Amino acid sequence: MPTPEEIWEQADPPARRLAGLALNPAVPPDILLRLLAEAPLAVRMVLCRDRDLPAAVVDAVIAHPDPRTRGFFAVNPHADPAGRARLVDDPDWIVRCHLTEGPRTPLPHRPRPLPDDTVVRMITTYDGEEPLGSIGFWQQMSRELIRSLPTHPVAEVRRWGVGHRGAPSAERMAALLADPDDGVRERARNMVRWQDPAWVESMLPERPCHGRTDILLNRALSRTVVTGVLTAPAHEDERATIALNPTLPADAVVLLAADPDPAVRQRIAGRADLRPAERRALVADPDPDVREAVARQPDLGPDERRALAADPDARVRLAVSVHPAFDEEERAGIDYEVPLDRPFGFHPAPEEPRDPADVRRDALSGHPLLRRRAAREHTLPADLVARLAQDDDPGVRVLLAQNHPDAPAALLLRSFLEYTGRERDRLPTLPNFPRTGLAGLAGHADPLVRALVARDPATEPSVVERLTHDPDPGVRTALTRHPGLPAHRLSELLGDPELAHAAAANPALAPETVGRLVRTHGRGPW
Repeated sequence: MPTPEEIWEQADPPARRLAGLALNPAVPPDILLRLLAEAPLAVRMVLCRDRDLPAAVVDAVIAHPDPRTRGFFAVNPHADPAGRARLVDDPDWIVRCHLTEGPRTPLPHRPRPLPDDTVVRMITTYDGEEPLGSIGFWQQMSRELIRSLPTHPVAEVRRWGVGHRGAPSAERMAALLADPDDGVRERARNMVRWQDPAWVESMLPERPCHGRTDILLNRALSRTVVTGVLTAPAHEDERATIALNPTLPADAVVLLAADPDPAVRQRIAGRADLRPAERRALVADPDPDVREAVARQPDLGPDERRALAADPDARVRLAVSVHPAFDEEERAGIDYEVPLDRPFGFHPAPEEPRDPADVRRDALSGHPLLRRRAAREHTLPADLVARLAQDDDPGVRVLLAQNHPDAPAALLLRSFLEYTGRERDRLPTLPNFPRTGLAGLAGHADPLVRALVARDPATEPSVVERLTHDPDPGVRTALTRHPGLPAHRLSELLGDPELAHAAAANPALAPETVGRLVRTHGRGPW
């Protein structure tokens, strides 16, 4: 079965032109229905996967005889999840698999969740053919459903909740062990086993593998296992692996804090159970990566903070400069430099919101890293939004633009113009991004900025036409879809092998031209 990329690669120019029509917001539902019924697979793929659809077209997609066509709709990120949920009982397993995986949304982003009752039906009716354990499936669960898993009234759903959110409380574990459902009790018993060092030891593979690494990282370690890793590891990096295990005995922590491998000491330096004697030694460690890690310990003493604040390595000074024990005057006395080469992207809202007083303190701090931390808050109050939108640190401004739903339009545009890092392309997709006043960017040196001109309906037709000749293909494509493109140029581009797809998506396309394209399936003479 060809992949979506192969389907598009194999599509001929007429099919790609019809695919442009499928994306055209001005094309009426009856034309979309005809494309759905008669057009080649590449056209149906674009129609069902790459846009929101009118209700009548959704009905036709759900009833379409081709499972590949229905499968494209199952992963449509633009569609209402309730519409995609109608495929939950699709007779073809590949469609159910696509629904289970959902839209391709890279972490930390999440697609809009499926309805809770749809997810429950998938858990209770799907078998091993559908990838219910995939990241895509978990991403489609609402947070409310995830929180309710261990206590859900449906037994199959409770089974999913055993251990999903880490070790439950003693009260919750007791309830799981006494659950009326055999499967829930068995999963709870299995979870208890993995907390037993003797059981874990019996399950530890002798040779290096993912299972062995998982145990050494996360499971309860017996004295025998720890001694074996310290004296005869199966792989050279296993000391660094157990250095992260929260069950590591205190004497092993002490031993590894003096390990000759700085990577091991660095991991020990970040442990929450690090004791004062080891912490003091790591503050003076010869490796700056180790000192940088220990600088983030929340219980550093005054002498340790002073030593790290005067460290010869700039990264160490920066790490300790945001320590909560420092006041603003002490912080200002540290010679730190805040890097600008970091990604300033989206951060999901935490499940437990931060204390508003702490957020305000960070927003008013003189330290850019603390203001950046505040700028990621989705619920930042209006006065702090206004203040941080004018911050002199680019990272603060871009993080605010990426994360706050009420980030002002001027900030969004400024951030796009100034920031060229990861997730820059997300900024123009945000609701507040401006759609006017962009025509003046037509001569900008950056082609991604020139392409913004396509968003401005007031752009002069002559400028739109000129940019369809731009040396950058992305600019040409974007401006080809501008409704202000002169009719003669739009007609010309419908025959251009590169830009016909974008030209057919232009909402200014005349109805008679749309009809002709559909009647001839795009194969007639121009």
